Amino acid sequence: MQGQEIMASWMRGGTSKCWVFDHRDLRQSGVPVDELLLRLFGSPDPRQVDGVGGGTSTTSKAVLVAPSNEVGVDVDYTFAQVGVDVPVVDWGSNCGNCSSVVGRYAVGRGWIEPTGATTSVRVRNTNTGQLIVLDVDTSDSGPQLAEIPGVPFPGESVRMWFVDPAGRTTGRLLPTGNTRDRLETPSGAIEVSMLDAGAPVVIVDARDVGLSGTETPAEIDSEAARLTHLDEIRRAGAVAMGMAASPAVAARAVPKLAIVSGTDDGRGLQVRMLSMGKVHPALAITGSVAITLAAATTGTIAADLVDFDGQRLQLETPAGTLETTLGQYQSRTAVAVTRTMRALAEARLTVGAAIGAPEFAGVAS
Repeated sequence: MQGQEIMASWMRGGTSKCWVFDHRDLRQSGVPVDELLLRLFGSPDPRQVDGVGGGTSTTSKAVLVAPSNEVGVDVDYTFAQVGVDVPVVDWGSNCGNCSSVVGRYAVGRGWIEPTGATTSVRVRNTNTGQLIVLDVDTSDSGPQLAEIPGVPFPGESVRMWFVDPAGRTTGRLLPTGNTRDRLETPSGAIEVSMLDAGAPVVIVDARDVGLSGTETPAEIDSEAARLTHLDEIRRAGAVAMGMAASPAVAARAVPKLAIVSGTDDGRGLQVRMLSMGKVHPALAITGSVAITLAAATTGTIAADLVDFDGQRLQLETPAGTLETTLGQYQSRTAVAVTRTMRALAEARLTVGAAIGAPEFAGVAS
């Protein structure tokens, strides 16, 4: 396998960077996909110096796509969060930011025939079963450009609809049946709201964890004890939501933890979200879907902090303001958000030595 080449596209989707693969190419390589991705990305290594990973959770992501045989679906898309300093590939969640590149990739590969100025690409995320409809600009004049918080340059605008997002992981919008629950952690009890929409999310009031909700990621990340406490809450939530048998075996990627507070005008929410043990520099898009439905669900922590008009929600993130829309897509509940994307490079990635080496033993295929 050493020296074999794997074709890939390097793309920015939202505030993440993703390596995009034709899933069929990886399956035909003869190497378990987890092992292959770890070697291509250069993991485990905090710098990922011998691979194409970016050394952070938001730049160590893989997108695996292929034409779909499912009725009503154009493309099947699987997301992989590739560990940076650990030899683990997490398949337990979706990445909304990376989802934004799938439509353009599919059109570029000739899998989807353009239908005019805008082409809707129906994408099934196989990690969660979520249907995402991507409105891709296919006009003759070239794609419409836009700007989003957290990205310094304009990119191609993509409107994303998360259709029927509730319960994709646990089977229910409210996995415990309650709008609020009290979790016991080694650092004490805390009240949370737990929702599953887009991604499973544990929501806490910033005041209950000693924060204002306006802190920068660096300020929160600099306090190791606080990060430990927040992860204890997240792991306790995983058990309560039926996602883990014990806190110790909870996945690193999900559930996500959202720290929320109200804005000065009462019409939005300040959000700081943990991603892979650190505060996200902007906001996980799948998490924004859950927070939007939380704001629309009477009795949740989020709903009590915001005067939600039932349609548009302003989410203040470390990178700026993100707006979501709660509406319908073909008579089905849907949450929409606009992202931007850009194709960065086409590459032939070479597989280096160490495939099958002892340090990779036990990695799932």
